[in-house]
Amino acid sequence: MTSRKRRLTVTVDPDLVEAGNRSVAAGAADSLSAWVSTALSEKVRRDQKLEHLRAAIAEYEREYGEITAEEIASQRRADREDAVVVRGRGRAAAARGRAARSGESA
Repeated sequence: MTSRKRRLTVTVDPDLVEAGNRSVAAGAADSLSAWVSTALSEKVRRDQKLEHLRAAIAEYEREYGEITAEEIASQRRADREDAVVVRGRGRAAAARGRAARSGESA
């Protein structure tokens, strides 16, 4: 963005103001204005990405036809079937691992 800033007066939900103030207090933002500016920048980037995605989908559909609800459901099922589930070790397994390293029995 530019180094020259413009003053802006807006009305914001209190919980958002509190979240911004917590972020400033935690050192994650220099000021509430900086926090809001970052949020607006992220929104602009996200909106641009979504517009690029919309354009890509529209181009795909012009070439290959509209993506149907059935195709989306089928792809979701295929994605779930191909997914690899990664989970952390459970408490019992972690306790056994600690016990094994220390020479104890769990």
